[in-house]
Parts: sequence; C-alpha cells; structure tokens
Amino acid sequence: MSQTKKEQIISHIRYLRQELREIHLGIKEDDLFPDPGELRGLMAQLEALLELIEGNTKIQSNSKVA
Repeated sequence: MSQTKKEQIISHIRYLRQELREIHLGIKEDDLFPDPGELRGLMAQLEALLELIEGNTKIQSNSKVA
C-alpha cells in the first residue's frame, strides 16, 4: 500500500473515531441522540474508507496473480 493511501486511511480512521466518541459521550452523558444527517455523514465516510481499502486490496490481488 502506498504511503499516501496509508496516511489517508489513518486520517479517515482518526476522524471517524473522534466523531464516534463525541456521539457516544452525547448519548451517555446527556441522552442526546445524534442528528440523522450526522449519522449519514459518518456512514458515507465509512463507505469511502472501505472503497479506498478495497481498491488497494483488488490491485494487490491482481498483481499477485500476474
């Protein structure tokens, strides 16, 4: 995996982890549930991260076959 892609993945994961922590604390401490749009945004971020990872996996798989 290229260093740039690895850095992108790490950045995405850190962002998502922080967002999820904030949501968890809001629910736990204040009984406030997140806005549906906020959850949709996080889901979109997770899907983008998955596509980035799967794209690398497919490329690596193809190069191993050749």
